[in-house]
Amino acid sequence: MRYSRFLAPTLRDDPADAEVISHKLLLRAGYIRRVTSGVYDFLPMGLRVLRKIEQIVREEMNRAGAQELLMPMVQPSELWEKSNRWEKYGPELLRFTDRHNHESCLGPTHEEVICDLVSRELRSYKQLPMNLYQIQSKFRDEIRPRFGLMRGREFIMKDAYSFHADEVSLEAEYRNMFETYKRIFTRLGLKFRPVEADTGSIGGSASHEFHVLAESGEDLIAHCSGCEYAANVEMAESSRNIPAGEAGDVTGVDTPNATSAEDVATYLKADVAQLVKTLLYRITGGPEDGNIVAACIRGDDQLQEIKLVRALKATSIEMASDEEIKAVGGVTGFVGPVGLSCRRLFDDTLKNSVGLIAGANRIDMHITGLDIGRDESTSEFADLRQTRAGDGCPKCGNAVKLSRGIEVGHVFALGTCYSEPMEVQFQNREGKRSTATMGCYGIGVSRLMAAVVEQCNDENGIVWPLNLAPFQVAIITMGKSDSGLEASEKIYHELLDAGIEVLWDDRKERPGVKFKDAELMGLPIHLIVGDRGLENGVVEVRRRNETKEEVKLDQILPALQSLLGGSQA
Repeated sequence: MRYSRFLAPTLRDDPADAEVISHKLLLRAGYIRRVTSGVYDFLPMGLRVLRKIEQIVREEMNRAGAQELLMPMVQPSELWEKSNRWEKYGPELLRFTDRHNHESCLGPTHEEVICDLVSRELRSYKQLPMNLYQIQSKFRDEIRPRFGLMRGREFIMKDAYSFHADEVSLEAEYRNMFETYKRIFTRLGLKFRPVEADTGSIGGSASHEFHVLAESGEDLIAHCSGCEYAANVEMAESSRNIPAGEAGDVTGVDTPNATSAEDVATYLKADVAQLVKTLLYRITGGPEDGNIVAACIRGDDQLQEIKLVRALKATSIEMASDEEIKAVGGVTGFVGPVGLSCRRLFDDTLKNSVGLIAGANRIDMHITGLDIGRDESTSEFADLRQTRAGDGCPKCGNAVKLSRGIEVGHVFALGTCYSEPMEVQFQNREGKRSTATMGCYGIGVSRLMAAVVEQCNDENGIVWPLNLAPFQVAIITMGKSDSGLEASEKIYHELLDAGIEVLWDDRKERPGVKFKDAELMGLPIHLIVGDRGLENGVVEVRRRNETKEEVKLDQILPALQSLLGGSQA
């Protein structure tokens, strides 16, 4: 491609609304442009990279035995009503009514559509297992789109759905997809970690997320320094050393204006870990729907709300209002578990604890000497705390570390939570009707493009891995002489004929501009054609930001083929 005829508008300065490095560089290097909030155009350079990512995903999915299809983005409401998700999914589901007054939505995911398809085509267990996938646009009406392609409203996703006759088959395909994902992200040249994860709004019994490690990541993941254990902090378990308390009677003590755990600990000259922090929530969904529930953790811990939601089998939780706190016997700022007229859940670290300090449910007062086993005989325990750096690994006991990650893939063992209401049935070996069990496997293809840039960049721009770069070689013509242009054009056609992807910068620009653009775009190999070199029968070849070497004109193709062959993933 000749640069003079190519749509690749670069910018010299960072756009004002770009916060993370991938957003800045993809805009500056002419890969994407914003259409509206959370929606982007992929310019020719961006589309070339996107197609290469898609191809790697496609090759590995096909290798794993999955079959590609394509489903519609517009989905009828009756399918979502059948799965009971039309209202449950929430405001991220963009609903609309067509001219026939028929309700539909833009698909954020395709469990309903694939189940509808398979329910009409599946007859016998002999057709199973079956894994069907697509690479297609999705739309989720995010309340706050941000970070460019990392959290947009419209995005490109690979979503796969497997159907099985039994759980043993589902487990085997789950492992197959797990290993397939590892191959995909390895081929993309990424530093990543698979982590145990919450099933979230998709549902199911088990799931793993695949995270690209990057400081800009929105997710916090806990991983062991001594073994392979890793989990999203929403799920991570850990152990910690707890200071021993001294047994004693429950005593009320004045704590004027001390409402935070730290203030109370300072006032009473106590270890903050000996305080009980009591948080009251209004529950939506599950057995406690509409009720107020107390979650109790140690004063130096942070509640992981997703764990509380799971423990209560709820759909969501929200902090209780002052009026709701008062209604169950609490006093805002001085809430404690003793005497509350609501269900109370204690974090596991509070088991068998004595000598604790808690709010007295009276203004400016706390109690000391609290013994959970003695004073809270009906207490329930669950893992509610968020894992911290330095905690003990639940598998081997070594120290846990925390890192930021960008979620780029997710695998779910769904079971029958969709196939049952959607009536995906088949005739089993005994000749009886049986419900298929399901797996679901997603990869954020457009997000992967941003994730690669988050890891592969330097002070001059993007540093694409060779197998993802939009063009493998940039020809940079120096000077304005006819001989330089003629030599560049000859080299350009020679490389094209050899199947090498090349961008020839034939613009009438200063050499500095051409070099800066090639580096900003992340083109891996630069071939520099200048009048001085041509006089000596050579051109300069270099890997991006590396030492140049002179190559004779008749050796350009073998030199480049050697570089390309030795560097491709």
